[in-house]
Formats: sequence, structure tokens, C-alpha cells
Amino acid sequence: MATYADPLALVDTEWVAQHLQDPKVRIVEVDYDPSSAYHLGHIPGAVLFDWRKDLNDPVRRDILSREAFEVLNSRAGISNDTTVVLYGDFRNWFAAFAFWIYKLYGHADVRLLNGGRKKWIEERRPLTEEVPSYPPATYRAQEPDARLRAHLPYVLNVMGKRGVALVDVRSPAEFTGEVTAPPEYPNEAAQRGGHIPGAVNIPWSKALHDDDTFKDPESLRRLYEEAGITPDKEIITYCRIGERSSVTWFVLRHLLGYPNVRNYDGSWSEWGNTIGVPIER
Repeated sequence: MATYADPLALVDTEWVAQHLQDPKVRIVEVDYDPSSAYHLGHIPGAVLFDWRKDLNDPVRRDILSREAFEVLNSRAGISNDTTVVLYGDFRNWFAAFAFWIYKLYGHADVRLLNGGRKKWIEERRPLTEEVPSYPPATYRAQEPDARLRAHLPYVLNVMGKRGVALVDVRSPAEFTGEVTAPPEYPNEAAQRGGHIPGAVNIPWSKALHDDDTFKDPESLRRLYEEAGITPDKEIITYCRIGERSSVTWFVLRHLLGYPNVRNYDGSWSEWGNTIGVPIER
């Protein structure tokens, strides 16, 4: 059976259970809404990263700065040589977003828990409400890897060019413009509905089984290649705010080994609210 291109990027629940006491491993729960997830019970020893408070800049529409990323990890007792395992609510959307940020800032060993919070709970594995405390660590992030991220001007520049493919990972209703935000975000819609011209719609969820684990490499490769998303192209993934597109970015880059994949985290909340940019419906 074929294996994933980067097999170390993904761990299963049994691996996590065996490493709960490993001082070289730090488990991090990344939540959009900690009050309905982490605070009700989490993997023993897991620290909390609140997506809105911890992974976003407090003033401008952007991810946290390099300096803030260093402070966040130091506070969590994470060093540069720590194995970081991420999981969270919303089917690992925000854990995948955190994975992308870790790679953006050059962390060597970061992994995603296959199946995330849902699978851990369904298997009746231990949960705790106890919040752990670790001694502060020294953490030094690298300069952000620009090859992993796309900004709006970049997307405008490469849109429609040969050898570039845009993957809209939102629902078909969002892609066509029928709705401007998914039900999970009723108050966070864009002014206009539709999609970036030329984008292919492959919803992020098609890469997962019902238990939130990822499909096998052959199934994933067939899913994307049949839609023209092939490894010889530059791929740009996007959704609404960059979290669901991080799941597809993870699949293409780490599970299938596509060499040139960028996440456009501005996504539709930026594109659909920007004056003068083209849309399709």
C-alpha cells in the first residue's frame, strides 16, 4: 500500500496516547471556540492555542508576527527541537492552519493528529479539564517562507496563467455565490458571492473520511488529478479565511508531495470585499 509523501506529518491517536508523557513532544489543541471544546475536556497535557487570540495579529488582518510566534511557543514550553502535535475543533480546520504557520516560520517537526479531536473522543480516550503548565522555553523562528503563502496581488498576477491552478475548497454553494459564508460563520460574510476566475471547486472535506481521518494516497491523488490539479503546476488554495484551505494545502504538499503549493489565507473574505477584483459565478 502506498504511503504519504511525508509520513511524519501525520500521527494517529495511538501514537499520541503512547507519547502523552514524552517531554520531547508537545500536544497543542487549536480551537476556534475553546469554550465548546478545550475547556470541556482535552487530551491530557495539551496546551491551548486560541485561533483568534493566539494565531492572528491583534490589530491588522494578518497572521501573528514572527516575534509573537516566538513568544507563543516559548510560553507553551516549546523549543525548536520539540515535536509539536496539533489537533482541534471544527474537524481540524484551525489545527491545519496552525500547521501551515509552523511551516511558514520554519519549525522542523510539526505533525497533525489524524482524525483530530473528534476521533480521540469517539475512541473514548482520556480527557481532562486540567490546564497544564510548562517551564518557558527559548524559541527562535525563521523568516517566513514566502513560497508557502499567497497574497492578493500575487494571485491577481498569476491568475489565468499557464501552469497555475487555483483550488477553491469551499462548498459548492459558496463557490457559485449562492451563499457568501458557510453556516458556521453567519456573521462573517463577504460583500459579494462567487469565486476567483478560473478556480476549480474541490471541497476540502472530499479528502477526508467520515471519522475525519485522511483518505489513502491513491484516492487523494485521483481526487485532485482528475480535476486538473497536478504536481507539475503551481497550486494556490483558498477558502474564506484560510483555515479550510490549510487542510487542502496540507494534503497536497505533505500527503501527496506537491512541490509548489501556496495558501492564500486572505481568501474570499478579502477577495470578495476588495473593490475592482474580478469574480465569477
